[in-house]
Amino acid sequence: MADLSMSSLAIGSDEVEDFICSSCKEQANADFYCKTCLKLYCWKCILLHDKWFKKHSAYGRHEMNKWPVSKQVEEFLLKCEANKDEKIEMLCDDHSQLCCTKCAFNNHSQCSKVTPINELTNTQPTDLQGLSVELETVLGEIKSLQISQEASVESLQKTYKEHRADMIEQMRGNVNTNLDTCGYNCVGTSGKIEQYLKDDMCRSVLSILNEFDNITLKELNKMKDEVISIKGSVTSFIHKCTSLHSDLLQLLEIVQKIGDNKELCLIASIKCKHIIQQALTLLGKSGKVFKVQGKSEHNARITSDSKTCWIPAVCALPDGQVLVADYNNNKVKLLNQQYQVVSHWDVNARPFDICLITPSEVAVAVNNGNIHEVQFITVNQGKLVSGRKFQLQHECRGIGHHQGDLFVTSGQELYKYTLSGKLICRLYEDRSLKYTVDKCAVSPTGDRLYITSGWLQHKLLTLARDGTLLATYTDPALEGPSGLHVTPAGQVLVCGYHSDTVQQLGWEGESKLATLATKEDGVWGPESVCYSSTTSSIIVGLLKDDTILVFRVE
Repeated sequence: MADLSMSSLAIGSDEVEDFICSSCKEQANADFYCKTCLKLYCWKCILLHDKWFKKHSAYGRHEMNKWPVSKQVEEFLLKCEANKDEKIEMLCDDHSQLCCTKCAFNNHSQCSKVTPINELTNTQPTDLQGLSVELETVLGEIKSLQISQEASVESLQKTYKEHRADMIEQMRGNVNTNLDTCGYNCVGTSGKIEQYLKDDMCRSVLSILNEFDNITLKELNKMKDEVISIKGSVTSFIHKCTSLHSDLLQLLEIVQKIGDNKELCLIASIKCKHIIQQALTLLGKSGKVFKVQGKSEHNARITSDSKTCWIPAVCALPDGQVLVADYNNNKVKLLNQQYQVVSHWDVNARPFDICLITPSEVAVAVNNGNIHEVQFITVNQGKLVSGRKFQLQHECRGIGHHQGDLFVTSGQELYKYTLSGKLICRLYEDRSLKYTVDKCAVSPTGDRLYITSGWLQHKLLTLARDGTLLATYTDPALEGPSGLHVTPAGQVLVCGYHSDTVQQLGWEGESKLATLATKEDGVWGPESVCYSSTTSSIIVGLLKDDTILVFRVE
């Protein structure tokens, strides 16, 4: 069903211009409704009505829920979204979609069940009171999310400004240190030597300034671009929140005033459910279960690979391209929309995980021996270009990102960093075993964090934004949870390395919604999983296998 657009619908408790007095020749606005007469009256005509019909009960504006539905509301509810001049008359069960006769003929002629609305009024439930409560709840959540997103933009800009100030202060410190050293060496020297030292001092200062221009300034500009990109994404998200909040609010007012017209109640109920589902998707709480429609296999090996591929991470870009980390060959590979390797980048250690920063940039968790770092890579015209990187004081096994916050796992801890590499805090730790905090993922709204505790504990943990444990999921059919991914709608995907499964969990992280693939589907030792909304596909990387599996879903 198309998104509901209600911005042109102005409905309020004091706006009754659509109700005209049934008796008045002056076409005055109605102020009362008599349910016995089934007529509307202005304040003048109601006096005559009450004189003649003393036993009738008339309802004023303060009881408008007992009035008939206004023409404005009725027209909105009955208007077909696809054909604006047509009225809704049917419901397609296959698509759960309201439609007019044109839609039914053109789009639903092959569907198994298309039923006239008037035949459903006694069989379909229309709990408008329950929907009203649900709408109010979702309204509150949307408003809270909007406030949270606005705060994220301010925090991101503040972080960038602080990092820029630190870099400039560091440059000043380097220059001042150099000047102090040269000044000290000049004391008591001859004029010729003093001139040589001054020239050397100038060369050193110029070298520091050139290094700042060539490296630090380039890094700052890159970070500025990241901030602009993330800010644009958040601003767009806030706009969606505002628009949907307005739609929900107006639909709530309709539900509260709709009266007892059974057909309109049913239509309003169906429209409510659709818009609530839109809101839940925006909130990252979609309960939609993926259905696998087909599978294909693709080779990720290239001629320079010396070993069989091992894919511990997959990351889908918004344009349909895919990045994979090849642990065995120390490479990050770029695959086009046909899943062919078109570019690669050699890593100085093992690439463990990848997360999206902007539509064209990712961060890679690199770890091996004494090397623990986050490396940024940009995709530019089908090529991989390495950018800045920063070192960590702990292992770097899993990585996730949300609006300027980087979440990094060490095997036993979950840390939060800024994009510049500044440690904010340690959010969670479990030192009972070696790899209790392995991979991590973030919900679309950033209010939930998911981590796998895989090799021995076989758990998926759900944390609040501050690291508080919210839920623990275990399942005998999910042994050795490894790959982990959260879709833009909040669907949680996790691989069972030992159990050879790919599962979908609820956004709460408490229950399994579906087993999407097993070893019968070719899933042997799954190490990574990712969903591409561009291609509607779930991509699975395997342990010591040159093949990646792509499951087409709906």
